[in-house]
Amino acid sequence: MPVRPAPSPLLRWTLAACAVGVLLALPVAIIAANLLLPGGEAWAHLSSTVLPRYVGTTLVLLLGVLAGVGVVGVTCAWLVAACEFPGRRALEWALLLPLAMPAYVIAYAYTDLLQFAGPVQTWIRTVAGPDVRLPDVRSLGGAIAMFTCVLYPYVYLLARVAFLRQSPSLAEAGRSLGLSPLAAFFRVNLPLARPAIAAGAALALMETLADFGTVSYFGVQTFTTGIFRAWMSMGEPASAAKLSAILLAFVFAILLAERWARRQAKYHDATPSARRERVALRGVKAGAATTACALPLALGFLVPTFLLVRMSLAGGDAAFGERFARLAFNSATLATLTALIAVAIALFLAYGARITRSPVSAAVNRFVGLGYAIPGAVIAVGVLIPAARLDNLLADAAQAAFGLKLGLVFTGGIAALVYAYLIRFLAVALQTVEAGLAQVTPNMEDAARSLGMNASETLAKVHAPMLRSSLVTAALLVFVDVMKELPATFVMRPFNFDTLAVQAYNLAADERLAEASTASLAIVAVGLVPLVLASRRLVGREEMRGTSPPRAIEA
Repeated sequence: MPVRPAPSPLLRWTLAACAVGVLLALPVAIIAANLLLPGGEAWAHLSSTVLPRYVGTTLVLLLGVLAGVGVVGVTCAWLVAACEFPGRRALEWALLLPLAMPAYVIAYAYTDLLQFAGPVQTWIRTVAGPDVRLPDVRSLGGAIAMFTCVLYPYVYLLARVAFLRQSPSLAEAGRSLGLSPLAAFFRVNLPLARPAIAAGAALALMETLADFGTVSYFGVQTFTTGIFRAWMSMGEPASAAKLSAILLAFVFAILLAERWARRQAKYHDATPSARRERVALRGVKAGAATTACALPLALGFLVPTFLLVRMSLAGGDAAFGERFARLAFNSATLATLTALIAVAIALFLAYGARITRSPVSAAVNRFVGLGYAIPGAVIAVGVLIPAARLDNLLADAAQAAFGLKLGLVFTGGIAALVYAYLIRFLAVALQTVEAGLAQVTPNMEDAARSLGMNASETLAKVHAPMLRSSLVTAALLVFVDVMKELPATFVMRPFNFDTLAVQAYNLAADERLAEASTASLAIVAVGLVPLVLASRRLVGREEMRGTSPPRAIEA
């Protein structure tokens, strides 16, 4: 009898990646199955009345956020990577602090500050007259500003690493051909950093599409608010699924546009050991650089933190204080566990797609990444359906076979909740790891194979050490996102297992902003500890790796 040959290692890698992708895509497929159900009168009403408004508002919101995070993130990244100016060393890591600030929290804080009865407009009316007033912050423009303030670090973090890893000889070659420093930046440095910038911008846009708290509070009609309204208020899961499908189409269009813009371009760092020589700015240029980097930090973190502290001291939730330790521990446990698993899966999927060059692996990665744009509550419903059925099957089997009562194995603990987090935030880790792999030349695989290493050994001994900064960055982003996640946690948390985000939402939803400020500050404080440590570690490593002492240039 002939022996069937074993599958090749690359085929096994592809099959394993497909298995992981199917497992993570199952809840999304369950939600998409609702598309087969008739929409009924509710969908007919939505499609004929508010659907055009959802499309237009979402497009304007995406374009505004893309412009905002792109300009702010790239500008700050280039200044701290290429220039020396007062405060640079502190700003280089402090610019990441807005990642710890949830978008809905900053929206509440600025609404309290800028509303008609707030201190800013009251002072303006006192100085300029009673008829002078600012534009309403609770608007589409206000939502774009809020998202820009808290999401620019996605672009900044990845772009800064990309700029530091670029060989300075490339820009010098451009200047030797007659390009000014500014022209060399746009013609050489910026195109080379496009993979990292595009990855950060894609993460920011998907975060914008998935947000509910900010746009709902500001009264901005987007697809996300429509999904929640159809699912929660109207009780129409089929209509919510149809809106979710359109939302996924937006995300897929963003990813396709980014891939098409790059097409077959390659971005490899051929001289990773080269050290960048920073330009020391003086005079007006130094002041402008410091201001340009300090302003996003102030608007995205310092000002809202000050407002939250002021409200907390004035009328915070004193009864919540005794629960801080337990709720903070619950939030940190969920965030740490999810971050570690997400980075491991992302590295496996990204490297598998790289070595197999299989369109199947690439399609799995793109499909898995779409979960970041789906609202957490919708993912929670998609997870609860199969998890509850699996719990029932296990309980029935244990009862029939052994007479045991297992209870709720998955939905009764944090397993199902971590599963929902992975579906929601795997794209954060995957985009970051892919951006890091894009800067590693394929010659590394060839050299490893010539030394007799297989794919697993190459990943463990060659690529993983080279991707250490990207892996730490990916874990950091996932950790902070889980700390801020609200809808999935609110729906799927086990009994008597509250988190800081749930407590903050419960109080803020009742317009008890002063009381909610205490829980919000706890979310920020817990997220700040690993954020500061990891960011300063990354900055220190890149400082030792990629820069030289600055040279003075008079302004």
